[in-house]
Amino acid sequence: MGCAFNHAILDGTSTWHFMSSWAQICSGSNSVSVSPFLERTKVRNTRVKLDLSLPPNPVNGDASQGPQLREKLFRFSEAAIDKIKSKVNSTPPSDSSKPFSTFQSLAYHVWHHVTLARELKPQDYTVFTLFADCRKRVDPPMPESYFGNLIHAIFTVTAAGLLSANPPQFGASLVQKAIEEHNAKAIEERNKEWEAAPKIFEYKDAGVNCVAVGSSPRFKVYDVDFGWGKPEGVRSGSNNRFDGMVYLYQGKSGGRSIDVEIALEAGALEKLEKDKEFVLEV
Repeated sequence: MGCAFNHAILDGTSTWHFMSSWAQICSGSNSVSVSPFLERTKVRNTRVKLDLSLPPNPVNGDASQGPQLREKLFRFSEAAIDKIKSKVNSTPPSDSSKPFSTFQSLAYHVWHHVTLARELKPQDYTVFTLFADCRKRVDPPMPESYFGNLIHAIFTVTAAGLLSANPPQFGASLVQKAIEEHNAKAIEERNKEWEAAPKIFEYKDAGVNCVAVGSSPRFKVYDVDFGWGKPEGVRSGSNNRFDGMVYLYQGKSGGRSIDVEIALEAGALEKLEKDKEFVLEV
């Protein structure tokens, strides 16, 4: 079963709200368990004019214009997730009393090992990008059932040599800081900048040598049952693919396990598959 949508219309939270509601109706329910919150102007009531014309030499969809990509699903068990989180938290950040979350720990783990697999020069920049849910960050906060697109891309960058040479707390702190600084004030400033010069987001905007993380293991994707039983597998589809795109899913094995879907240049992915410190007990 496949489903395509325009990301300008809804984000991951809304997507899985829709899929869950659809499944409930297909299974015989007369109503959905959580009604969608549809008043989008409660967040922002503005209009912009976008230039939707194609560039002079569009390359979208032309495989000859970019690297040959491969995809791989890595399954991290509860034990593997706990090991990654324990290692990153072995030395807490000096400027923060907060331990690193599971997401921050796994984000560093993926970013670090993908950077190694790419064999970047020490002075090369590498960017980590995540797509953050802003429902609780905007002022006033929006309910979890807000139906629309309420995410922002958040970026942090460092030199590949620094990421590799420093202990895990260095990279995890960069991710943690970027997340914590993306508050209501930062969101308002970003919105005003975009409204002053609106543009369509392109994959290249994710950053040089990027690792960009989408979706979330919080989404109960394996609980979506249309009446035929729970899914055998959940994937992102073929559309959103570029070098360094990562999707996180609730682990098929349940509990705190997490499935990590990665698209990389073929040579880099082959090196990542052979990296025993990355795959752990996958």
